[in-house]
Amino acid sequence: MSARQRPAKTTKQPSKSDETSTVVSTEQPQAPSSPSRPPPAGQGAITRTLTSTANLANLLPTGTLLAFQILTPIFTGNGACSDTTRLLTYSLLAVLGISCFLASFTDSVEVNGKVYHGLATFKGMWLFDYPVDAPGSDLPDMSKKRVRLLDFIHAVLSLSVFAAVALRDRNVVSCLYPSPALETKQVLDIVPVGIGLIGSLLFIVFPTTRHGVGYPITLRN
Repeated sequence: MSARQRPAKTTKQPSKSDETSTVVSTEQPQAPSSPSRPPPAGQGAITRTLTSTANLANLLPTGTLLAFQILTPIFTGNGACSDTTRLLTYSLLAVLGISCFLASFTDSVEVNGKVYHGLATFKGMWLFDYPVDAPGSDLPDMSKKRVRLLDFIHAVLSLSVFAAVALRDRNVVSCLYPSPALETKQVLDIVPVGIGLIGSLLFIVFPTTRHGVGYPITLRN
């Protein structure tokens, strides 16, 4: 009786196409990313308003603005004022306001590569840092630097912008109005922003060519 041979078992090797289909099937589908929503129109308007109000400081003399930022927390006691410090705060704001007003009447001239500052008058301009022994023939025509109506407009606008910046300061408001009523609080929130926006618009409509004390100076080649 002859023994029959059992057929050998063959193992099937996976093909490349099977491997590819297996890999593809194991991949998880990616969820589509949701597009970022733009901010609401009201929020964008508020942001632009606050940004323009913050940029009002660029319309003020640098020295006056620096003195306001340094001295205000000291005079107001970081917003906690007594009767004496409140009076001192009023005096500080008055002095800085006068400084902003008078700075609009200052101007500068370039003589032999050097810049000299002066105060505009009805006849011309008085240079307060020009050497006494320097020849006056080097000076340009100073009659063109006399006071004009535009200077008074800019002086009033600078004073208004400074008042808007001061009323937006937390220390000043807490000192002058420690417990404001609802109507007063609404006025303090609305009026400075309105004054600032109107003032910045009028500065654009009525530009000035003066480069006074505390303002940037552009030298001519």
